[in-house]
Amino acid sequence: MDYEKKLKQYMSERKVEGRHLSFEVSCHSIADAAEAVNGEPGDFVKNVCMMTSDDQLIVAIVGGEENASSKKVGKALGVEWPRLARPEEILKKTGYPCGGIPSFGFSAIFLIDPKVLEKDVIYTGGGSENSLVKVSPKHLQHLNQATVVRIRR
Repeated sequence: MDYEKKLKQYMSERKVEGRHLSFEVSCHSIADAAEAVNGEPGDFVKNVCMMTSDDQLIVAIVGGEENASSKKVGKALGVEWPRLARPEEILKKTGYPCGGIPSFGFSAIFLIDPKVLEKDVIYTGGGSENSLVKVSPKHLQHLNQATVVRIRR
């Protein structure tokens, strides 16, 4: 499947106010992505995928230099500590492979750390390991109806 094409189509249909960027190099890690756009690790977000005990997907959006706390995520949602999602669960639930997961475009419980909203623009996964989306974090919050809560460690 052409995951980048799928995401670009979603962005076009939903009028997502962002820019899809494709590269010849991997953007899988924050360091790789920062090098690709000549940016800083703080310009990126991680989409940490977790699962609740009743099989619901949670996407914890934190800054590229941060880690998400499953304890804080569980507390914010009033559920027992969620576990990290496995790669096959991520693909099934998001429609995108690990390393390219965008911060929008699928059904999940989205949480966004307030520190992310301090930036004017951030980069998130673009559907594949070789792509990114440049977007306003406030637009991202609106797209997902994300709950703003401190979830970073």
